Amino acid sequence: MLLIKPKFVEKCISRRFFSDGNVIKPFESIPGPKSLPILGTLHKYLPYFGPYHFDRLHKNGLKKLNKFGPIVREEIVPGVFLVWLFKPEDIETLFRVEGKYPQRRSHLALEKYRLDRPNVYNTGGLLPTNGPEWWRLRRVFQKGLSSPSAVQNFLAGTNDVMHLWLRRINDLKSTEKYDYLPELSRLFLELTCLATLDIRLDSFSYQELKSNSRSSKLMQAALNTNKCVLKTDNGLQIWKKIDTPLYRKLKRSQKYMEEVAIDLLSLKMSLFNDGSRNTPTLLQSYLSSPELDFKDIIGMVCDFLLAGIDTTTYSSCFLLYHIAKNSPVQCLLYEEAKKLLPTTNSPVTMEVLAEAHYAKAVLKESLRLRPISIGIGRVLEDDAEFSNYHVPKGTVVVSQNQVSCRLEQYFPTPHEFKPERWLKDHPLYMKPHPYLLLPFGHGPRACIARRMAEQNMLVLMLKLIRNYKIQWRGNILDSRSLLINKPDGPINLKFTKRE
Repeated sequence: MLLIKPKFVEKCISRRFFSDGNVIKPFESIPGPKSLPILGTLHKYLPYFGPYHFDRLHKNGLKKLNKFGPIVREEIVPGVFLVWLFKPEDIETLFRVEGKYPQRRSHLALEKYRLDRPNVYNTGGLLPTNGPEWWRLRRVFQKGLSSPSAVQNFLAGTNDVMHLWLRRINDLKSTEKYDYLPELSRLFLELTCLATLDIRLDSFSYQELKSNSRSSKLMQAALNTNKCVLKTDNGLQIWKKIDTPLYRKLKRSQKYMEEVAIDLLSLKMSLFNDGSRNTPTLLQSYLSSPELDFKDIIGMVCDFLLAGIDTTTYSSCFLLYHIAKNSPVQCLLYEEAKKLLPTTNSPVTMEVLAEAHYAKAVLKESLRLRPISIGIGRVLEDDAEFSNYHVPKGTVVVSQNQVSCRLEQYFPTPHEFKPERWLKDHPLYMKPHPYLLLPFGHGPRACIARRMAEQNMLVLMLKLIRNYKIQWRGNILDSRSLLINKPDGPINLKFTKRE
């Protein structure tokens, strides 16, 4: 008979070797790329030499999954451990242990820039801030954006902007080899400013189309900032001590966005004070909140511009790419749009959106294939277990939803664009794991403007397809990782006016 000493049992339990009959393996045994002293795994991301690339996170993830399995441990920056998760069950666990104030390790250079300017900002803003201070901002800023009934207040303005944008598209439709990405950026800049500040920038006017205009420079500032975020988060972070070229680029971009935000806020406050606007707006609710001051709102406007322009623009680019490449999908979408919008000038209403079932399925399928980002990151507040591995408090854990959503084990024919897989009454429908498709995040820290973004993309899709037949004239489109997924080529579309 084998005798087990009590001290050995206590030792095993203290090291979490046993849990519900499963062996819990130590953190150090999680497989992953080999880390070097001082360098971590940065050498594996060197251009032309390493197997990985910072601007192709989805390809990196698939390589790591195939080589190491569904949970991967990596030390990109020395001393900062990351764990990549591919199984939806592990992703679910991640969100169940995220706590009251979910923590992120992101936009670190942006946080430094703002905290170094206490005369302008109180905090680093919604994107990098953690803890109770993050929740103070989030609790107030999500009011007016967190429900379908709240965002419907923006529908009338969205229809007006969309009408003007379609006129711009009509002027361009005969242009050969034209990249429509900047046009979509202008659209979502206009919609973001309308919702956040109740201001029209007239981004489609002749003056604003110039490269040195305010709207053009705002679009470039948002792009430059997003380009800097991933590299400053994951590099050696010398920028914390000295102004590196990358950090100076981020500072210049943020300084411009900050100046515009202050100018526009000052303009709106003067209009509110003279009583020229009677209908309460989102901005007025923020300005009247006792929990916020002017510096909080400056950060909010900059955050909304930073997060609202490029994310929705890029997602819409991929959406139109998939529709243009799939004629049967476009035909069904047009039939629905024609039924819901009797004329080409009919507005999109809440009643229309409620019945736009196929359009919603098209959007969902596009976000499955090309989500806003590779996945969602959290810093563990407590020890956790993933795939029978112990992961300690303080570890950065990142889900790999973009990779998992393209695996055969979760979605049949995963690389094909099939919106019907999301329609409950269709033979192709198969309910996936609820933690596979999370394009806007999940839980208290999910995208604050998710419903607004979805509404805007649905309006764009319905109005555009009701007015035009679209064809793809470019190459196969993939994504580049700028923290968010950006198309890796021009959005070369052909628009044909429908009779």
